[in-house]
Amino acid sequence: MDAISTLSADVPHLQESFNSAIVIGNAEFGLTQYILWMIICWIITLAVVILVGRKLTLIPTNKFINTVEYGYQFVRNDMGEGVIGHGFKKHVPFLATLFFFILISNFVGLIPGCKTPTGTISVTWALATISFIYFNFWGIKAHGGWGYIKSIAPSGLPAPMVPIIWFFELISLILRWLTLAVRLYGNMFAGHMVLGIFALASSVFLTVGIQSVDVLTGALTIPWFLLLIVMYALETLVAFLQAYVFTILSSVYVQLATSSH
Repeated sequence: MDAISTLSADVPHLQESFNSAIVIGNAEFGLTQYILWMIICWIITLAVVILVGRKLTLIPTNKFINTVEYGYQFVRNDMGEGVIGHGFKKHVPFLATLFFFILISNFVGLIPGCKTPTGTISVTWALATISFIYFNFWGIKAHGGWGYIKSIAPSGLPAPMVPIIWFFELISLILRWLTLAVRLYGNMFAGHMVLGIFALASSVFLTVGIQSVDVLTGALTIPWFLLLIVMYALETLVAFLQAYVFTILSSVYVQLATSSH
């Protein structure tokens, strides 16, 4: 069998490897590989926060601690103060938790043999639900229950237009929930699928080239491997960008929910 046919036959198996499967327990009460890695990433995030919190100094001397502190300041200044404005400080812990958990989850998924929790819709849906509940809670707290419901539609509209605009704004509000989950999942799943295909192609062309003593087929391993390296670099950037996008959108939604408009 030639390399292309072998690759085509192996791709469905690669795709199946991304499906959720019970790794601990049973179907009634068990953990899938994604939930297991979500717990691991949560532990890593907690350990990083505790470690850095205990090692903070006025003049940072540790590069790792300095990097984490810079990340926190980035969330605080760029996503908190820069987006929410007045009263942003009380939202910084939530935003920083989102950012670091998603960032660590995305980076862990780049390690061969590991799974990214954000590569399944169930985890990203849970994160989106937490964000959705959070910004609506603060919206209700800022305006009161009925006041928040009325604030969904912009003020100053002609009376006959209010119900129509309110309905469309309500749909837009619900779509924020959906798009937060789907955007993160779609980008992470697609990126890891591409990495898997390039890694599989590199392996298949090398194996077939050796088995069939075909120098040309074996040589084609090189461009596939180079593409894999390029995609790894790109996916590293995507891992950061998706953590940033999810967090800053959550910040924007907090600002919209709590502001007077």
